[in-house]
Amino acid sequence: MIIYLGADHAGFALKQKTKEFLESKGYEVADMGAYANNDGDDYPEFIMAAAQAVANDLIKGVDSRGIIFGGSGQGEAMAANRIHGVRAAVFYGPSTSLRTDGPLEIIKLSREHNDANMLSIGARFVSEQEALDAVKLWLDTPFSNEERHRRRIMKF
Repeated sequence: MIIYLGADHAGFALKQKTKEFLESKGYEVADMGAYANNDGDDYPEFIMAAAQAVANDLIKGVDSRGIIFGGSGQGEAMAANRIHGVRAAVFYGPSTSLRTDGPLEIIKLSREHNDANMLSIGARFVSEQEALDAVKLWLDTPFSNEERHRRRIMKF
């Protein structure tokens, strides 16, 4: 599986740590930028490159996913989701949610129910370990392939 990474200055350090983690686990990683920590950069160019690569692979039947990083992860997910075929989910760490099944449950559901092929992480809201735990869970969780979820995904 190829993992495409993209980040702006706010997510740069976490992207680098995630890249090391993924490579240590044997994943093929394609870094779409930023390649340096530059406070003046704009996330869309890096995020759109990663999203377009995931979408192109989807068309070709190549198994790939993308992980993108920004301050909140929200703008990054919005940019990625503009590309047809991309389904980016946002993770910005533990919350004060009333749910009792844990903050990583959203990661599992993004894969099981939505077959998310991109994960957007809000670097200002998670620790390095929280991000790596989320990435591992996200990569390890398969799509349920239930008919109702396939049907819903086909509608967009």
